[in-house]
Amino acid sequence: MWFLFALGSAVFAALTSILAKVGIEDVNSNLATALRTVVVLAMAWGMVFITNAQSGISEISRKSWIYLILSGLATGASWLCYYHALKIGEASKVVPVDKLSVVLTLILAFVFLHEKFTTKSLIGCVLIAAGTVLMVI
Repeated sequence: MWFLFALGSAVFAALTSILAKVGIEDVNSNLATALRTVVVLAMAWGMVFITNAQSGISEISRKSWIYLILSGLATGASWLCYYHALKIGEASKVVPVDKLSVVLTLILAFVFLHEKFTTKSLIGCVLIAAGTVLMVI
């Protein structure tokens, strides 16, 4: 089941890039990011209330709060950079570079989360990095 949700994420991320590139044409990239964030915020809280998950707020540990806040800051920085890159660059080049996050995530997961880095992971990382270089040159 996780694969279907991950695939859905990829489809929606692709749509996000194309829709954003068209929508940001005559809009400041920071303003566009803020507008997008408001929509995401409303959608996320809507899902919290639809699934009746709001009661779990009081059960969140201090450690989780800190890491969720840091994750939110990283997401915000990522979106600001991404929208600015989309504003000034071609989507067909910006998106592959953005997807280098896959390689960086694998490396960070190995270093900080002690997840296994297999031969298959290494080959995948090399291919993603090589594919990115080929797409942007």
